[in-house]
Amino acid sequence: MPAALRGALWMVGALLSFSLMAVAVRELLHSMGNFEILALRSLVSLLIVLAVLPRFGLGRLRTRRFGLHVVRNVLHLGGQYAWVYAIAMLPLATVFAIEFTMPVWTAILATLILGERLNRGRIVMLVLGIAGVLIILRPGFALVQPAALVMLAGSFAYASMNVATKRLSESDSALAVVFYMAAVQLPLALVPALPQWVAPQLNDLPWIILVGSAGLTAHFCLTRAFRVADATLVAPIDFLRLPLIAVVGMLFYGEPMQLSIMLGAAVIFAGTYYSIRRESRKLGRDRGR
Repeated sequence: MPAALRGALWMVGALLSFSLMAVAVRELLHSMGNFEILALRSLVSLLIVLAVLPRFGLGRLRTRRFGLHVVRNVLHLGGQYAWVYAIAMLPLATVFAIEFTMPVWTAILATLILGERLNRGRIVMLVLGIAGVLIILRPGFALVQPAALVMLAGSFAYASMNVATKRLSESDSALAVVFYMAAVQLPLALVPALPQWVAPQLNDLPWIILVGSAGLTAHFCLTRAFRVADATLVAPIDFLRLPLIAVVGMLFYGEPMQLSIMLGAAVIFAGTYYSIRRESRKLGRDRGR
C-alpha cells in the first residue's frame, strides 16, 4: 500500500477516534463530573498500556526525566479539563475549531522555549490563526462565551504539552510517554473527583471504555500517520474533524452549523497548511543538496 494512502487511513482513524471520544464525554457528562471522566479515562488508558507492556518489556519505560513527565501531564490534564468543560457548554464544532489553534501556540512556544526560528511561514500561521479565532469568537458582534475562552486556554495548554513532548521524545520511548501520561494523570484527576464521585452505572460502562480507548487510539493513529506520510498530506485530513463533528453535533444533539465557525477554522487551516507546506519544501531542498 502506498505511504500516502497508509498515512491517510491512519489519519482517518485518528479523526474518528477524536470524534468518538467527544461523543463519549458528552454522554458521560449527563451522570458525572469533569474530573471523574478524566480519572476514568486515565484508568482505562493505564489498564490498556499495562496489558500490552509485557510485549515490549519494562525497559521501554525507563526515563531520566520524570519531572518533565509530571510537568507535561499537569499541562495535558489542564488542557483536557478545558476540553471536557467546553464540550459541556459549547457546540462540538466550536470546541474543535478553537482546538485547531494549537499549532499556532506551539510555534510561539517553540520559538520562546526551544529556540526555534520564527520564519515567514510560521508568522503567516500566527497571523491567520489569530484572525481565525476572531472570526470564530466574533468579539464586539456577539457575546464571547466564557467557555470559549476556557477552550482557548486549553488549546494553549495542549501546545505547552507538545513542547514538553518534543523534549521527552529525544530520550524516552513513545510507550513511556503514554504510560506516564496515564499513571501521572490518574491520581491528579482522582483527588478532585473523589468529593463529588458518582458511582458509574452499567449503561455508563461502554462510554467509559470508549473515552479511554479512543484517547489512546487517537494519539497512536496520529503518530503513525505523521510517521508514514508527509505532513502536507496528513494535516488537511486532520481538519476534516471539524465538518465531521459538526455533522455529529447536528444529527445527535441538534446543534446548528455556523458559518463563522467553518470560516474561522478554514482561515486557521490555511495558515497551518501554508507553514507546513513551506517547511516541507525547504526540508526537501536541504536533503537534495
